[in-house]
Amino acid sequence: MLKLKIIHRELVVIGGGPAGIAAALEAEKLGMKDILILERNEQLGGILEQCIHDGFGVQRFKKQLSGPQYAQLFIDELEESLIDIKLRTMVLEITRNKTIYAVNSVEGMIEIHTKAIILAMGCRERTRNQVFIFGTRPSGIMTAGTVQRYMNIEGLIPGQKVVILGSGDIGLIMARRMTLEGMEVEGVYEAMDTPGGLTRNVFQCLDDYNIPLYLSTTITEVKGKHQLEGVVVQKINKNKIPIPGSERYIKCDLLVLSVGLIPENELSRKAGVHISPITKGPYIDNNMMTNIDGIFASGNVVNVFDLVDYVSNTGEIAGRGAYRYVKGNYKNKESIDIVAGENVNFLIPNFYRVEKNEELSIYFRSKIVMENAIVYIIQRDMELYKKRYKIVRPQEMVVIHLDKNTIGEINKNDSILVKIRMGDKK
Repeated sequence: MLKLKIIHRELVVIGGGPAGIAAALEAEKLGMKDILILERNEQLGGILEQCIHDGFGVQRFKKQLSGPQYAQLFIDELEESLIDIKLRTMVLEITRNKTIYAVNSVEGMIEIHTKAIILAMGCRERTRNQVFIFGTRPSGIMTAGTVQRYMNIEGLIPGQKVVILGSGDIGLIMARRMTLEGMEVEGVYEAMDTPGGLTRNVFQCLDDYNIPLYLSTTITEVKGKHQLEGVVVQKINKNKIPIPGSERYIKCDLLVLSVGLIPENELSRKAGVHISPITKGPYIDNNMMTNIDGIFASGNVVNVFDLVDYVSNTGEIAGRGAYRYVKGNYKNKESIDIVAGENVNFLIPNFYRVEKNEELSIYFRSKIVMENAIVYIIQRDMELYKKRYKIVRPQEMVVIHLDKNTIGEINKNDSILVKIRMGDKK
């Protein structure tokens, strides 16, 4: 019987993707010396390792990088640091008092005591069970991320004729990838009346390759007992109810589900972290700290971001917050609610912990597509921020940075409201 190994660290980061690495590096740069990253996979980088397409790092590095290239820049910096890393290590439980239980094949069970934790577990894909497709359970139904791994990492071709359900970014990118490998992509079907992925991906991955996109259409049934033989697609009305007589059968041997991502927060919930019903991620303050003192969250475990640069940015914010907490500089408990107002679906952070000389970044998404939109941030009748946008879309995150001068005008007794309104055409 293996003996339980007990270790102590100042900071433990759970997840070795872009958020986790950025958080650990930032904390070390500020002076923290005793940091541990726990990663369940065999290598660092998270999901970026299988994202071989370019488009990463435009904001941060001012150039087009593939996912592995983007990750490697952080990994190279990590290798020059003193940060400890445990790969192939699965975290089983986190307690409210910041004790971590993990396991790996070399050390067995590990009990880790730490002063601060940064959650950076990323996100996972929604599955067929969550989109209510009727029919049998044959092979040949996969999530877009699984297809991406099979093709980009394992070098496998999972099918010949493909139907894609959902227009999320990974599905759009894989539609192009499968076409380039000689597979026939019959079409992308989206239940909403607008695409779910970035506009640039619709143009670059579908339009440029003559792959049709069918909006307000879904898959209502799959056919095949052991192997997928085909699917039934059907138009739906504004209430998401299938329209009788619009059924169409499509013969295919691969159905790819690109129906969205969910923050991976099973560990967070068990630890008592409060989870938002909208984002499915933790409620956090401007330092990325959750409702539990000393437990922070960053990246896609908080919300599924559209750009990896935002993921890295929130990791660095969490790293700074964890450093201040461990060093005892996080004593101000006074906070202000940040509220999603008119036409705003959700926002991050949810609270502003009043601090002097600190900038504040607010990430949010609109509820609807709006042209000539104006974003306001207000407290009662005081306008803190106003900016006009040519267009805002639900699938594209808006980021606002409030400088130190604006922060100095914030009233400690009133909530901050973020809203979007249609502007006058100029």
